[in-house]
Amino acid sequence: MSANTPGHYRLNKKHKISIAGVAALSAAALTFSLASGGDASAETEPQALSHAKPVAWAYDANSPQAKALHTSLTEQTNAIGLQAEKAAAEASAKAKAKRVAAAKAKAKAEAKAKAKAAAKAAAKKRAAEKAAASRAAARTPVFANNLDGWIREALFIMDKHDIPGTYNGIYKNVMRESSGNPRAINNWDINAINGVPSKGLLQVIYPTFKAYHVPGTKFDQYDPVANIVAACNYAADRYGTIDNVNSAY
Repeated sequence: MSANTPGHYRLNKKHKISIAGVAALSAAALTFSLASGGDASAETEPQALSHAKPVAWAYDANSPQAKALHTSLTEQTNAIGLQAEKAAAEASAKAKAKRVAAAKAKAKAEAKAKAKAAAKAAAKKRAAEKAAASRAAARTPVFANNLDGWIREALFIMDKHDIPGTYNGIYKNVMRESSGNPRAINNWDINAINGVPSKGLLQVIYPTFKAYHVPGTKFDQYDPVANIVAACNYAADRYGTIDNVNSAY
């Protein structure tokens, strides 16, 4: 049948929803008027209605009632949509905050574990260094504070630094150069004239002592052990070993 047939009007989905809302409101109004009356006429009202003829009703989408219902439904739908969006946004924000808090807690735990590991490693290193120093001290002999002790201590240090030389080679050169006097100084040769006199057991000038000084010994030309070690280091570089030196060098 054509949609333009007189007396008929085709309803779309929106119209059907609106009619359903109007019907629901009409039924609610009818129920209220049936329940509100308490007299005898109220009890006979259904019988009178049963003989009433159905009243034809035509839907008018442009009627104030239909427009009001449509507007109400639209507003409710929009409100529900906004509430859903708000709830989703809040849930997303909570989830993000939870992830951020978890990440911070993890980073804090990792930093704490790293610091603890570093502290443990440092403590272990200090303990190892202390133990090594203790073992080194236990292995270091005590040398006498005389020519014999100075030569032996110098040989002990030279051995650690791979500097060649023997007790006899050092002793013969010490006796020739200073007669065993650690405070000996030469104030008359060419070195003295040039302002760098030879000093100590093996009569070393300052530039040579400075260039061949061995770490771990005193930086003092008059120190007997430092003087011997520096002189032997120089002799090894120039002559192969102090044992090969038999005159002024």
